[in-house]
Amino acid sequence: MRDLLTQHFHDHLAATQATLESLLDPLEQAIAQCHRAVTQNQRVLACGNGGSAADCQHFVAELVGRFERERRPLPAISLTTDTSILTAVGNDYGFERVFSRQVTALGQRGDVLLGISTSGNSANVVQAIDAAHENGLTVIALTGRDGGHIAGLLREGDVQLCVPHARTMRIQEMHILLLHLICEGVDALILGEKS
Repeated sequence: MRDLLTQHFHDHLAATQATLESLLDPLEQAIAQCHRAVTQNQRVLACGNGGSAADCQHFVAELVGRFERERRPLPAISLTTDTSILTAVGNDYGFERVFSRQVTALGQRGDVLLGISTSGNSANVVQAIDAAHENGLTVIALTGRDGGHIAGLLREGDVQLCVPHARTMRIQEMHILLLHLICEGVDALILGEKS
């Protein structure tokens, strides 16, 4: 058991190093996009499934509440939390449309859609990205592996944070790190860097 656990720590460290080496530039772009939105009367909408849905809620809670320092609440909405919308849209239109209907209803030009899919192939996140583009939103996509179908959907001005790993748990670990770093970066731009 100790060897198994030790190997997981080593794998996590290797995934962290690979993510640092490949995603620093797009991470800065994602921070800039979120900062632009929340400081110009726009919003961040977040969507994903399963663990990624929980990450959306966590991320939005950090923006609306606070991350590590006091500041005003920042406008963000998790599209994963309203069970009445999710079940009504899922029942009436199909589960692949549970996020796109909300993006069309709530999203405004200049908002940011943050879509999380470890495979890059989640049908409802794909459709949310299509709806975001139709309504003038910028997209930040957190993916893994080769970026999947989502990688081919992104347009100029969009940002892909594709974790260079094949294992879902490692991708998810990097996603939460990236989300925390977006929060930290937005706070630094609003409040100044910590001394």
